[in-house]
Amino acid sequence: MCRGRELLPITCLERAKELKALFGSLLQKSDHTITGQLKKNDKLRLNVNEPLKWKESFEKLICSQNGLCLFRAFLVSEFSEENIAFYLACEDYRATKPSKLATKAKKIYDEFIECDAPHEVNLDHVTKAITKENMEHPSLSCFALAQAKIYTLMEKDCYPRFLRSSTYLELSRKSKTG
Repeated sequence: MCRGRELLPITCLERAKELKALFGSLLQKSDHTITGQLKKNDKLRLNVNEPLKWKESFEKLICSQNGLCLFRAFLVSEFSEENIAFYLACEDYRATKPSKLATKAKKIYDEFIECDAPHEVNLDHVTKAITKENMEHPSLSCFALAQAKIYTLMEKDCYPRFLRSSTYLELSRKSKTG
């Protein structure tokens, strides 16, 4: 699986709007790439065919910095951003030093899994119970089952809706004609 949390900008919605505008301007460029200004000294290279690759698989979408940002903005618009936030928190957790596992695991559990958590993800009772049991001795894999369930939920439910969204359809149409 890819990691991407550290690649996400602070305000993904603003970034998504900027990306949409940058991809739209690709039609007017002859070399099929454009360099857009993100922050004062931070540049991003965009490729006109990038949105077409996102349709190949959910993995390709979330492994793309731009794709992940637009997908996250889409989830925000659907009020289900907690799914990608949990997935990315688990990816980040798997890179945690052993000395910090317990603290980080509790934070993720409290934010996403516990009943009435601020950003509770939709998990079945059995998965929640297994994850709670895993919390007794946190390891790098204590969220593996829950993360896999959320990944599957996004892949089978959110991802197809993203591919049918007006933003994605517009970007892919521009990519095909660009």
